[in-house]
Parts: sequence; C-alpha cells; structure tokens
Amino acid sequence: MRAPTSSAPPTRAIEIRAQVVPIISTLLGSATSLVPTVALSPTWPPLGLLMLLAWRLLRPEIWAAWVGLPLGLADDLLTGQTLGTGMVTWTACLLLADLVEGRLLWRDYWQEWLLAAIAIAFAMLAGWAIACWTGGATPVRLILPQLAISILCFPIIGRLCARLDRWRLAIGKIRAQD
Repeated sequence: MRAPTSSAPPTRAIEIRAQVVPIISTLLGSATSLVPTVALSPTWPPLGLLMLLAWRLLRPEIWAAWVGLPLGLADDLLTGQTLGTGMVTWTACLLLADLVEGRLLWRDYWQEWLLAAIAIAFAMLAGWAIACWTGGATPVRLILPQLAISILCFPIIGRLCARLDRWRLAIGKIRAQD
C-alpha cells in the first residue's frame, strides 16, 4: 500500500521562498537602474526604495531596521550612488516606519501613502545632498519631477508587493488530491 503523496513543496523550501521573495523583488527594483535609458533629467523612480517601503508597510514583521544596510549597499552598488547613501537613507526610512508604527495603532491607505511620501522625499533629498557634498552639485529642481513621479508610483508598487505577498504565502496551501 502506498502512502499518500503531496505535490506541495517541502516546508523548508516554503520558508526559504517566503523569506527570499521580498529581498529578491527589492534587489530587482534596484537593478532597474541598469536598464539603458536616455533622459535629460532623472525621471525614473527609485524602484528599489519603493519596493523596500512597500514591503515594510505591508509586512512590518518580515524586516528589522538593520536590513536597510545590506539592501542599501546593494542599491548603492547597482545605481552608482555614493557608497553609503542608500545604506544611511534606507535605514533611516525603516527607522521612521518603526517609529510611526509604534505611535499609530491603525494605519489606513492615506496614512501609509503619506508616510511613504515623507520617506521617499527624505531619501531622495538626502541622496541629492550627499551627491552635492561629494562634488555632484546640481540644482534641486532637477530631481523634483522624479520625486513627484516616485510618490505617485508608490500605490502601484504597493499593489505589486501585495500580489507578490499573496503568491509567496499561497505556496504552502497548494496540496494534491489524496
């Protein structure tokens, strides 16, 4: 007599996949800066940062604030920013999210968008200030369109993360008919 088999992946594989999907999606967001585009001014939003914030606001329990250091380093290396810019700004954004989470009992859509807008504006303006400090002086008005596009794109990235989250958590629910 044969024991019933299941087509579901092993439990360890499910756990690994559930942990890896947010990290890989954030790194892929940062890697979009490698796509060859021609622009007179920066307009492409920092998708790595948007993915980081979307994951943090969607699932606060999956990441601690220190995860901003390695992911920010990867973003710095992929985007060509001054080394340490992403590390500092991403960690500060995660600390801001932790601070707000500790103060608010409930958050709604508009509060999360406002929090993300503040974090995006801080990260981009801090990145601009660090770039100016290290010799890349440009007027701040050149990054304002990118800032506006980034804030307006956040809900789309949040939806993408929600879909990825449903997919990564549904992996363990797939069972074969016994």
